[in-house]
Amino acid sequence: MRLRWALVVFTLLVAPAAACAQVAQPVPAAIPAAPIDRHALVTRHNVVLTAIDRHAPIQLGNGDLGFTADITGLQTFPEQYSELAPLMTMAQWAWHSFPNPEGYTEQDGLIDVPVPGRGAQPYAWMTSWDVAETNPAYTWLRANPHRFSLSRIGLTFADGRALDFAKVADTRQTLDLWSGTLTSRFTYDGRPVQVVTRVHPTLDMVMVEIASPLVASDGLGVRIRYPGVNPAINPDTTTFDDAGAQSLTVVSRTDRETRIRRTLDDTTYVSAIAGDGRIEQAGETDFRVASSGGERLEVMVRFDPANSNVATPAFADGAQATTAHWRAFWTQGGAVDFSGSTDPRAAELERRVVLSQYLSAVNGAGELPPQEEGLFSNSWYGKFHLEMHPWHSGWQALWGRPEMLERSLPWYLGNLDHARAEAARHHVQGAWWPKMVGPEGRNSPSLVSPFIMWQQPHPILLAELVWRAERDPALLDRYGELVEATADLLASWPLPDGDRLNLGTPLIPAQENYDPLTTINPTFEVEYFRWALETAQSWQQRQGKPRRADWDQALARIAPPPMKDGLYLPVESVPDFWDTAKSEACRRHAAAAQCKNRDHPSFLMAYGFIQGERIDPIAMRRTFEAVEANWDVRQTWGWDFPMMAMTAARLGEPEKAVDWLFADLKNNQWGPTGMTPRVHLDEHADELVPVSAGAGGVEMAVNPDGPGYRRAAETYFPSNGSLLMAVGLMAAGWDGSSGHAPGFPKDGWTVRVEGLAPAP
Repeated sequence: MRLRWALVVFTLLVAPAAACAQVAQPVPAAIPAAPIDRHALVTRHNVVLTAIDRHAPIQLGNGDLGFTADITGLQTFPEQYSELAPLMTMAQWAWHSFPNPEGYTEQDGLIDVPVPGRGAQPYAWMTSWDVAETNPAYTWLRANPHRFSLSRIGLTFADGRALDFAKVADTRQTLDLWSGTLTSRFTYDGRPVQVVTRVHPTLDMVMVEIASPLVASDGLGVRIRYPGVNPAINPDTTTFDDAGAQSLTVVSRTDRETRIRRTLDDTTYVSAIAGDGRIEQAGETDFRVASSGGERLEVMVRFDPANSNVATPAFADGAQATTAHWRAFWTQGGAVDFSGSTDPRAAELERRVVLSQYLSAVNGAGELPPQEEGLFSNSWYGKFHLEMHPWHSGWQALWGRPEMLERSLPWYLGNLDHARAEAARHHVQGAWWPKMVGPEGRNSPSLVSPFIMWQQPHPILLAELVWRAERDPALLDRYGELVEATADLLASWPLPDGDRLNLGTPLIPAQENYDPLTTINPTFEVEYFRWALETAQSWQQRQGKPRRADWDQALARIAPPPMKDGLYLPVESVPDFWDTAKSEACRRHAAAAQCKNRDHPSFLMAYGFIQGERIDPIAMRRTFEAVEANWDVRQTWGWDFPMMAMTAARLGEPEKAVDWLFADLKNNQWGPTGMTPRVHLDEHADELVPVSAGAGGVEMAVNPDGPGYRRAAETYFPSNGSLLMAVGLMAAGWDGSSGHAPGFPKDGWTVRVEGLAPAP
């Protein structure tokens, strides 16, 4: 099922004239605010590039297919871009595994880990990266399955000549957000070229329209190449070195369309090339399309995992469908408009919000939970990290687009049996959700992933967000089993310790720099488990069922959020955390091994991401201030800034909320397309970094992040989703808040809000 956004109808209620006539001294009715001009809001943030930004190619997509385009509107010059910005065509369904001649299974990646009171239990734990040398099963299980690129589509000449980038000039590229259309204009060797690119909204199909005298005179057309899979996989799966790893077979051919069956090991799908030009096979993995006459050429390249017989539509119909789809997206659901604000940051925040909605619709609204780099590039082999799912997609329900979020929820339903088996393997009840995972639902071996547990309550949160948006009783039937199975895990996994229940060991909290074998009771996790259990009880009651006694027993016994000296601790098992964090050595970043005041300050989420029932706002305010004074913010990630803004807003600090949204830090830099990078500290990182290797040697460029930093990715989509979640909370409020836009300062900000729901 594709995106289908519900129609928002605006009505103006006017009192009947007869009723007004009966009032002796009528009070003038309040004039409703004019509806937000959605077209103006969106189009003032269209992306316009006049030169290559090597870190920011433009993306098109429909939630299930992503197409990354260079300055020509296609994928003609991949070498001009950062190696972290590959020009790929990726689909939610496009997964591949390398052959497994040794027959590795999940069991080969498990080792026994002691669990207090429960004996040894199997975890997919790599105690160090070196263990992969002695057990190659770890490497295979981590790397497979993985995403791959379906094609590379670029400009070419009919005789096979490649375009010369040195002859490209006068570039101007515009992404029209309102219509989902990318228009790229340039001259080639002095002659004008225009390329218009779209991705069809309901078919996984790239649509290309070329207009140029070169189409007629030199056969300027389109080249479609089908790459193999690079064994390195991350961030670019594309390789053309080994054509033997795949096979392409033409299964049908007409004057208008050629259908090709592509096989890579056990992965098979069909690609169709259609249009008004001549379609020719130019090699084992290479097809070209050139005009049959005239200066215009239309080409459609379609991908179909099921080899369905759905006809490829006429080009004009596909273009019209794309425009209608994006207009519906922008006119339905929620919107926030900051025009009229005097704070100079307002226009930039509005730009980030608009572009984040677009990028989330392309990368975070598919039929699987999103991976951290979406359909742009590969990280962690293209697998998705379930603990990030709310940061990617939770905003969608709050912004009146619950059907976008619902597209990925069936994955949980389809993997319930696997999740139940995982829980049983750990001698607990319910459904145990993995952290780093592919579509098959298997946890991937890792130093960290097996012990992360803050994703366990997520299915309840996501189902609750959908419920709050729709209030449809059918949702209780659709997700009731998922909520119940997840709650069973939350109630049975904590370990008895006298009169209370502990979370862990083994456990690694959302702030990932803790020993799994000694860590217990992280502040956020103990509150999040309780929040989700109480929410599951509400689901019981909505379905006409009594509260579950075993869940209530767990609610009463889960350990309290740990504190010392009036400050919340990240985890109970490190009581001297703040003493160490405030030391001179940690403040100067001189004792990294001892200092844990880095990574995510996730304990703040207990009063930001959720509003923990047992959290004392006064103590949380002191804790927030301690973070501001003592945290090593060099090592924060993209979702930390909106998360801190949410906590500040709930604490009644709207000025701080906005300040944190604009924190000038490496992982909070927003590029021209709305993407943020993922940058790591690396003391060995130099002032110059290699950008390409060719016959002339290695070309070097200035490190965009400066010496001491290493760029790990050009995009990190949890930044975009968490920003939308934070701005939604700040603009529409939360349960218990009051007043208009309670998370924004009253001075300098004009906040107009439509179609947003308060956060829990």
